[in-house]
Order: sequence, then structure tokens, then C-alpha cells
Amino acid sequence: MTSQIASLTLRALRRVLRATEIGSRQLATATGLTPSQLLVLREIDIRQSATPGTIAQALQFSQATITTIVDRLESLGFVQRQRSEKDKRQFHLSALPAGKAAIADAPDPLQTTFTDRFVALPPWEQAMILAAVERLATLMDAQNIDAAPLLDSGLIDRSAPA
Repeated sequence: MTSQIASLTLRALRRVLRATEIGSRQLATATGLTPSQLLVLREIDIRQSATPGTIAQALQFSQATITTIVDRLESLGFVQRQRSEKDKRQFHLSALPAGKAAIADAPDPLQTTFTDRFVALPPWEQAMILAAVERLATLMDAQNIDAAPLLDSGLIDRSAPA
């Protein structure tokens, strides 16, 4: 019985991983972006003019990760950097028309669907799911792996979709 439950749990975990892969592939096909690149692009567009530090803080990414992602978005012609008039050491980021078009063409990221449904759950169920997933991470020796709050596989600052 216990091995059957373990098998069913692994199958459910595999479905989550596959959903993540499928969502990433759909996004890559529609826009050529990874989920993390889309998140950064959306955050830049929402704020209209933001510093990389502001974007890093909002998304809980490191400053270095944001720099790498912005480099890629800039090379694609999706964002531009403009030196700050007040502090020449700072840059302001803004989305270009091609970036806005990519946002419009992008399917909803899996984490948006998850978050919308998760916050609708009662608090006790949210806590139960969090506890179970944290325990699962521990069972897989993954409790100390640094991970950004997004559903994606591979490095979040890679230049191209996996």
C-alpha cells in the first residue's frame, strides 16, 4: 500500500513537471521567451520606467539574474535601458513596442493560473499544500536549493527557452 501511494505521488509530481515543460514550450513558441524573461518583461512594462533593482526586488530575483535577463530582452529589441538623469550610475528600463507585442502574444504563464486558483483556496488548505510541498522538497533533498517563485525548469537566467 505504501509503495502504491509513493508511486501515485511520483506520478502527480511528474504531471506538475510536465505541465511546467508544456507551458514553457507554449510560451517559447508564441514569443521566443522563457517564463522568467516574460515575468521580467511584464514587470518592466507595468512599471513603465523602473530600475533593475526595483524589478529584482519585486520578482525576488538576484540583481545579477535581472541583469542577464535584461541583456537578453534588450538584444531581442523588447526593452531599452536609459541612463538616469539624476544618478548616472543607474539605468531605467522600459518596454519597447516589440516587447509589448510579445506580452500581448504570450499565453498566461502557469504560475498566474496557479496563483489565481491557490489564493482562492481557504487558508487552511493553502497551509496544508505548502506544508506538503515543503516536505516533498525535503524528501527529495531539495530543501536548500535556491529557487525563484516561478514555474520553470532550468536556469532562470538562460538566454533561450529549454
